Amino acid sequence: MLFYMIFPAIAAGGAVVMDIQRAKVDNAWLLFCLVISLTVQLMERGTGGFIAWSFGACTPFLVLGWLFLFRMLGAGDIKLFCVMGSVLGPGTILRCIAYSFLIGAVISAALMISGGILCQRIQYLFCYVSDFFKTGKRKPYGKSGMPLENFHFTVPIFLSALLYAGGVY
Repeated sequence: MLFYMIFPAIAAGGAVVMDIQRAKVDNAWLLFCLVISLTVQLMERGTGGFIAWSFGACTPFLVLGWLFLFRMLGAGDIKLFCVMGSVLGPGTILRCIAYSFLIGAVISAALMISGGILCQRIQYLFCYVSDFFKTGKRKPYGKSGMPLENFHFTVPIFLSALLYAGGVY
């Protein structure tokens, strides 16, 4: 059905706009999208739709939750993946996550190379990992403010949703 192809891109598109404008994805938007996806699943599949919806919505949280603990991924990004997973299902949302991270890596590398900070960021990563293993304490990975290497991860999520809508995966 067309809904399953287009809705993830609509949900992610709305999130991108909010994230760029306010540096935050509105929980009301995500809840609205979850309610719509649940309604469609229930109407089409009955109680089986609720089970599919639940597994799809929980998969991103289970896979990506640890990244939030280290402040490497925002809660809004994970919740957006959960919304998309509620429509796509567990298998497809995992592919969506993989494509999102691949697209994000390309964007991030391009930003770091163009800004001349690639070596500095690699060194920062090694120091961060070393500090964690030495102290056992989690600290936010990102730097405060909005430096060049920090970008809105909703953009690669949206691009991944567009690839899905276009039939790439």
